Amino acid sequence: MVDSHAYQPSGHPVAIVGLAAMFPQAHDVREFWDNVVTGRDCVTDVPETSWSVADHYDPDMRAPDKTYARRGGFLPPVVFDPVEFAMPPATLDSIGLVQLLSLRVAREVLRDAGCPGAAWYDPGRTGVVLGVCGQNSTMVPLASRLRAPAVRRAALSCGLSPRDADEIARRFLAESPEWTEDSFPGILANVVAGRIANRFGLGAANCVVDAACASSLAALRMAVSELVEHRADLMITGGCDADNSVTTFLCFSKTPALSPSGAVRPFDREADGTLLGEGIGMLALKRLADAERDGDRVYAVLRGLGGSSDGRTGSIYAPSADGQVTAMRRAYADAGVPAASVELIEAHGTGTRVGDTVELGALRTVLGPAPDRPRIAVGSVKSQIGHTKAAAGAAGLIKAALALHHRLLPPTINVTEPNDALRDSALYVNTRARPWIRDPARPVRRAGVSSFGFGGVNFHAVLEEHPPTPPRTLHRTPRALVWHAPDPAALLALVRDGADPADGGPVPPHHARLGVLVHDAADREALLAAATARLSDTPDADGWTLAGRAHYRRSGLPPDARAAVLFAGQGSQYVGMGADALLAVPPVRRAFDDANALWEGEEETLAQVVHPEPGRRDPAADTARLRRTAYAQPAIGALAMGHYAYLAELGFAPAAALGHSCGEVTALWSAGSLSDADCLLLTRRRGQAMRPAPGGTDRDAGAMAAVRLSAEEWRQRAQNFPQLALCNINAPDEIVVGGPTPAVEELAAACLRDGGPAVRRLPVAAAFHTPLMAHAVPVFAEAVSRTEVRPPAHPVLACTPGARYGTDPEADRRVLAEQITRPVDFAGRVRELYDDGCRVFVECGPKGILSRLVRRTLGDATVETVPADTGPGTDSAAALKNAALRLAVLGFGIRHINRYDAPDPPPPAPPSPVARRLAGPVFAMRARRAAYEAGLAVPYRCTPTGPPPDRSAAPGPADAPQPPTSPPPRPL
Repeated sequence: MVDSHAYQPSGHPVAIVGLAAMFPQAHDVREFWDNVVTGRDCVTDVPETSWSVADHYDPDMRAPDKTYARRGGFLPPVVFDPVEFAMPPATLDSIGLVQLLSLRVAREVLRDAGCPGAAWYDPGRTGVVLGVCGQNSTMVPLASRLRAPAVRRAALSCGLSPRDADEIARRFLAESPEWTEDSFPGILANVVAGRIANRFGLGAANCVVDAACASSLAALRMAVSELVEHRADLMITGGCDADNSVTTFLCFSKTPALSPSGAVRPFDREADGTLLGEGIGMLALKRLADAERDGDRVYAVLRGLGGSSDGRTGSIYAPSADGQVTAMRRAYADAGVPAASVELIEAHGTGTRVGDTVELGALRTVLGPAPDRPRIAVGSVKSQIGHTKAAAGAAGLIKAALALHHRLLPPTINVTEPNDALRDSALYVNTRARPWIRDPARPVRRAGVSSFGFGGVNFHAVLEEHPPTPPRTLHRTPRALVWHAPDPAALLALVRDGADPADGGPVPPHHARLGVLVHDAADREALLAAATARLSDTPDADGWTLAGRAHYRRSGLPPDARAAVLFAGQGSQYVGMGADALLAVPPVRRAFDDANALWEGEEETLAQVVHPEPGRRDPAADTARLRRTAYAQPAIGALAMGHYAYLAELGFAPAAALGHSCGEVTALWSAGSLSDADCLLLTRRRGQAMRPAPGGTDRDAGAMAAVRLSAEEWRQRAQNFPQLALCNINAPDEIVVGGPTPAVEELAAACLRDGGPAVRRLPVAAAFHTPLMAHAVPVFAEAVSRTEVRPPAHPVLACTPGARYGTDPEADRRVLAEQITRPVDFAGRVRELYDDGCRVFVECGPKGILSRLVRRTLGDATVETVPADTGPGTDSAAALKNAALRLAVLGFGIRHINRYDAPDPPPPAPPSPVARRLAGPVFAMRARRAAYEAGLAVPYRCTPTGPPPDRSAAPGPADAPQPPTSPPPRPL
């Protein structure tokens, strides 16, 4: 092991202020992040623009001069306009693909950092250090020209005439690019950075670093040094690799390290190798103090960076756990934070069995024994895009920075059975995108990024969130669009003519309006086509809805129209509830962050129960755990608060509020009677108070069941079930009863036996609103007594018969505490709201149960029910936006529904006539290849000068049988 000092003083943190990228199936960083979040597999078969599978592929790993892999991650075609970079068009054929694409990405990273036009930006104090390794895409084609004499001699040796040999050599050369004065700089690795500095007028240092697959983080080290030592004020860094040539495939095939099965499975028990990828990723860095001074958007903060060499080991290829441990320990020492403070590790994770096992062992050593450590997600973007070699570290850095910025734990795909080395460790593979809810034990979100390279080089970076600004959602989420016009005909013309939707402001009351919720451009086109057809066919209709996502009204509701907000109660909870909304809507995430903070010091937090890590438990156990009142009630309250906070930001102001059972706490909060902190605390205290009373493990906490009877019908039967109490009147034809579990089971059996009403056992932990909850009343009353209760800004109805909120604080406290054992007359309060003029009922909280109860309660009455969540298996972000969209169309003054979505990028400028389509590493050879193929098709008859040489003798070196060349796969 070779020792070295840390590179970056932890007292000089560095801000990541710009990101740009091209990766497989991603033209830019936005598409890359969307692919990451959605778990898209971007690995494909080798495209014909790269190399010929027919010529170079053989599934036999022993086949000489062949690769056994035919899949990888390939950069998408792009249009490159040399005019944009003041480059002579004639030079393009002599310049490697990586240099040209890097110019585009560098331009984007400067734009993303806000450099153009910024007062603080000084190109003379800006530098570029990039990781670049391997060969340039034009090197082999140019070098192939040097083989023409050998080809000519081979032809002559076969008895062909000099004329024939010349023709064969000429045809051979026809495919290869010609040497020009631009060829030499076009193949040089350092010119990747040099050309960027030249075209953008950058005056600080420019260079490239080759540390094999660790090149990006090696470049990061140098870039950070330039900033910390004040030799530059802005640095572009990252990694660039556009070389998935057949030569590179051969290199990795003969190691061998590629996956025979054609999939990268990091940390999976069946991992069998990696696949090659291409990519260009760049980050713009500033000193954190400068970024904060200049008001920059900061994606993440680089807190520490550590590196090491393996020293003398048994193999130049084999990974060294000791070397990796040293790099990681140096990084966390440099950052001044414990390794266990991270919650996400973006690992090197190539998918080779030995390499992954060694890396997991190194992580376990650094993190310490599992019982003493909180859980940490580990993953690798290579599962989605392949191993992008010099750009691999940049891909990991960008992924981790965006994960911190968006408070999102990204997935790793292709993992079915985790590697045995994960067993009994603090690590787990996160296989789906999950909200990164703040952990009270780790109040600052942090991530580690590893990158290791051939030759024994190891780097690890420690990133940290920068919390001040809520981010715009970068991954694709449903978009709410609204068009409006003075009348239906004008609206139809507007939409048919392809007019842009309204800018997000309120719709004039008398305008006809159409709102749609769309997932992408194709969905928008299809939904608008259906909507315009409906509008054309029914121009006099007052309103309609298509597919649940297209909403039309001839005009808004009358100005005196009233809306009530409803807050869900226990029984509506489900595992994973609100996950998509947490990923896309900051007010929802903030509510869960604040709620989760109340679990400080607990063995299991609210977030771990509502959004459990994948693969750790079975679904039934997860559901049973969330059913406990101590988790269910604060979880329901947090989601409802997030829903309401978002809608209120948009301009929604209800005329009244109604909560179902524990929902009365959030109903009071919505009216300003409770502060955010007090509301969250009371939902927690209520859930704790309602846990089963002490009395041993055999004590029955009771059960509840929904019965299809009216309250009056139940009262006529109640004498047959004296142990059961009427708990809820949910609708005219549905009540809930509760009591001892045997009594509930007896009711269900009797109804089934006698053909009685339908009975459904409810997913609750106890018999709420019955005497079995008497122990909870004084406990919760004591918590309520310490809470400030202010007069409500809008009426809040109590579901307890005869009770009201808003009379005086002490009475409100008493009603809130005593309703734990009192029946809930939800249907009666809904009718009261309707009689008071409420025609729109907006439900906050999970599942939309209350919306269905409202419709059953009010029957044929003309009302609108608007649930903010539609239950498990649906997109909760789409449901919340759809609720806002419906309110906008109804006329409730909703503004800027998409306020948290990143704006669409502006359309690109029309390319100049000399723009080129860059597809594949040898794009410049496309035209030459066509001419080459045409030339081969021209008939030509050789004129042998004599008999061919006798090959019956012992074979020479060129003809000798090849020995087996398939040793066990080497780790990366």
